[in-house]
Amino acid sequence: MVARWGHDRVGASDRVPGRQALTLDPKLALTPPRPAGPGIEFGRGLDSRCALVLLVGLQLAFLLYFSLGGFGGVGGLAAVLVRSAQQEFDYSRPHDVYTNLSQLGALPSPDARALEYCPLLSPLLVGPVSVRLSSPPSMDEIRKRNPLVSPGGHCRPPSCESRHHTAIIIPYRDRLAHLRSLLYHLHPFLQRQQLHYAIYIVHQVGNSTFNRAKLLNVGVREALRDGDWDCLFLHDVDLLPENDHNTYTCHAQSPTHLSVAMDKFRYSTSGVSAVTPDQYLRMNGFPNEYWGWGGEDDDIAARVRLSGMKIVRPSVEVGHYKMIKHHGDKGNEENPHRFDLLMKTRRSWRTDGLNSLTYTLLSKELEPLYTNLSVSIGDDPRRKAPPLPAKPVSKNSGIT
Repeated sequence: MVARWGHDRVGASDRVPGRQALTLDPKLALTPPRPAGPGIEFGRGLDSRCALVLLVGLQLAFLLYFSLGGFGGVGGLAAVLVRSAQQEFDYSRPHDVYTNLSQLGALPSPDARALEYCPLLSPLLVGPVSVRLSSPPSMDEIRKRNPLVSPGGHCRPPSCESRHHTAIIIPYRDRLAHLRSLLYHLHPFLQRQQLHYAIYIVHQVGNSTFNRAKLLNVGVREALRDGDWDCLFLHDVDLLPENDHNTYTCHAQSPTHLSVAMDKFRYSTSGVSAVTPDQYLRMNGFPNEYWGWGGEDDDIAARVRLSGMKIVRPSVEVGHYKMIKHHGDKGNEENPHRFDLLMKTRRSWRTDGLNSLTYTLLSKELEPLYTNLSVSIGDDPRRKAPPLPAKPVSKNSGIT
């Protein structure tokens, strides 16, 4: 299923720091100041050049700041400086998704106390990667190709201390082939970015109507009980990223909508999203009342705005995803009440969300490639119960 965080147009101010080119408007170019009078003649040439450099530098700084919506800290500014030019990618010639992965294992693993921080931009990135949509490998084969992944789907770079700690949360039910495709693709993708990460599969048990947003709430709560994650990625099981420069990290101030280009929609806007724990708390998590397909993505976008934040995005050149084709899921039919619920979002977002979440954790299992959370989240209160069978008529009831 696709989560579309709003339908607003992607603009320069919406993009994530470090993920797009910045150019100085030629209209802003400065010309040397004219002499103010005879007293300026002494050292005028030197003073004019210094003033010109200073003013251009100030203008560039302001342009950077406002086009990015703020620097987001020293790390955000450094990322901009490291990647100061827009990169162009050739998606017709993708790399294998396991390219450079052997270099992680080949690097020395010194004592943890001696580890230095990983580079701001991983040297292992390759850009576009191929996506395997059919005949996914078995879980055992995927495990063998990812020896650095520990039970529960946890992984960290062996040779440096990661700057980012990301929990990937995936709502799930009865999509095993899709899950294998995603795990085969996502593990090497994230390792090349030198992240400390873990993958959580939130499995809705039973035959009740699927509730994607409520499962995400459960996943966030359980993941934060596990560790001090600084980024929470909300990821559908059928979406595969195509460019490892689309880093799985969070923006310091704003929720992020990452998959700005998807092949199913001819690379229009829709997709995977990310929030920090603070942003998640500020918007009261996600709605719990959207049972079935549709509506929760627009509700989440409204929560972002109502809580005083905005959605940011990477460049379209980077945010490419492929969707695994599948037929409609039984138990995840279109939600006929979604428009009525959306009309109430402005009134309900403070009371329907994390602070109203109820569920039962049936089991938590550390599988070789992911943490499996089996949960019961209740039933759709609007779902019509099947009619009770007719009560048999007694032979002695006197009815003729």
